[in-house]
Amino acid sequence: MKQFKKVAVGGTFDELHRGHKTLLVKAFEIGDHVVIGLSSDALAKKMSKPHVTASYEERLKGLEVFLANLGLWSRAEVVALDDSYGSAVKDPCIQALVVSEETKPTALKINELRAKSGLPLLEIFAVTMVPSQNCTPISTTRIRKGEMDTEGRLLKA
Repeated sequence: MKQFKKVAVGGTFDELHRGHKTLLVKAFEIGDHVVIGLSSDALAKKMSKPHVTASYEERLKGLEVFLANLGLWSRAEVVALDDSYGSAVKDPCIQALVVSEETKPTALKINELRAKSGLPLLEIFAVTMVPSQNCTPISTTRIRKGEMDTEGRLLKA
């Protein structure tokens, strides 16, 4: 039995890298059932990333393959995110939220909105950014630029 029945985690999960994987694994370590909010194509476009983002279907397939290989897919529920909050603001069954340090302010805002609705606050687990080979955070932007691979190994100086 895990610490929580239902946990949420969210992201774009483009170029599924070691940082994303750390976040996802943490959610499954603490939760029996994990709701994964996956940014819709419309939301990904609104974020104005400095690179092309893979389609929702491609990113969903990447999540499925990764989680299936770990035997976790059956405990996952992927929902499209059309905003930064998703179902975490209104689902009374979600008990915890796993975020990166970078997205912790969004988690705090979700709790603020839950409080206004009379819902219990979520336990927030902030995962430290996973460093690359040169001790800077692994990021999809840097992977897309060809600076590093999905494990954070540097590809060029």
